Amino acid sequence: MEMENVWKVAVPEGFRFQENIRYLANANHECMYQVINNQVLKAINVDKTVFLIELSEAKCGELLVRVVKSSHSFSEANRSKITAYVRDWFDLDTDLADFYQMAENDIFLQTLVHTFYGLRLIGIPNFFEAISWAIIGQQINLFFAYKLKRRLVERFGQSIRWNGGDYWLFPTPDVIANVPVSELTSLQLSKRKSEYLIDIARSIIDGALSKEKLLAADGLEEAEKILTRHRGIGSWTAHYVLMRCFRFPNAFPIADAGLQNAIKQLARLEKKPSKEYMLQLGSGWENWQGYATFYLWRTLYQ
Repeated sequence: MEMENVWKVAVPEGFRFQENIRYLANANHECMYQVINNQVLKAINVDKTVFLIELSEAKCGELLVRVVKSSHSFSEANRSKITAYVRDWFDLDTDLADFYQMAENDIFLQTLVHTFYGLRLIGIPNFFEAISWAIIGQQINLFFAYKLKRRLVERFGQSIRWNGGDYWLFPTPDVIANVPVSELTSLQLSKRKSEYLIDIARSIIDGALSKEKLLAADGLEEAEKILTRHRGIGSWTAHYVLMRCFRFPNAFPIADAGLQNAIKQLARLEKKPSKEYMLQLGSGWENWQGYATFYLWRTLYQ
C-alpha cells in the first residue's frame, strides 16, 4: 500500500481510541464494520467509489486511517472526504468539556464518565441507514434487530471483498424503494416495518425527506416534526435518528428500552422509570441528553 493511502486524523483532547474500540467490539452482531486485532474495518461510499478503510491508533494517540482497498483509484479529494466521514462517525468535532463538568455533579453520570472516559457518541452518518436501523429495532430485542439488519444488508447491499471477508454498505434508498413488501417480509421483517422502509426510501428519493432539510431545521422540535410527518417514525425513532445521525445534543429517546433499563438498574428501581421521571432526569442534562443516553447505554455492554 502506497504511503499516500495512510494518514493521521487529529483527535480532541480526552479522546481514547481504546474506549471507543471496546464499544464497537461489544456490538459483536454488527454487520456494518468489523473489529479485528484492535483495528476497525469499514466500507464506505465516497463519490460513487467504495473504499475499505482501516482505523487504528497512531503512536501519538491520533487516529490512523488506511485505505486497504478501493473500487477505483484513490485521490487527495477522496482523502478529505474520508477524513470528514471519520470525524463525523466518531463525533470528533464536539468539545466534551462541558459534558464532563456537568456529569461530575450528576448522580447517574459521575461514575460513568470516569469508567468510560474518552468514549464518543459514535454515530450513523448514513441518513437512510440511521432511519432504517431505528425502524428495524422498534419493539424487538437488540439481538433480533441485528439479525434482521444483517439479512437486509446481505440481500440488498453492496460489498467489497478483502482478505477473505466481505465488507458491506447499507442498501441505498433507490434499491429498497423498488423492493416488493413480500421480499422484505421473507427476511422476517413485519409487513408494517417493510412498508415503512419502502415508504421512507421513496420519500428520500423524491426529496420529501432529506438530510439537508433536517440540517436546516430550527432546532430539535422542528426537526422532530419533519421526521414524524412520515409513517413509521414516531418520537422515539425521530430522537434516535437526530441523536445518532445529526448530533442534536438535546435529542433524548426517553421511550428507549435500553435507556430505561440502564436507569432502572442504576437507580435500583423495581419497575421501569416513568416518562415523568425520565423528563426530570433529562432536565438536569440540558443540551447533553444525547451523550448522557449514550453513556447510559454503554453500561448495558458491561
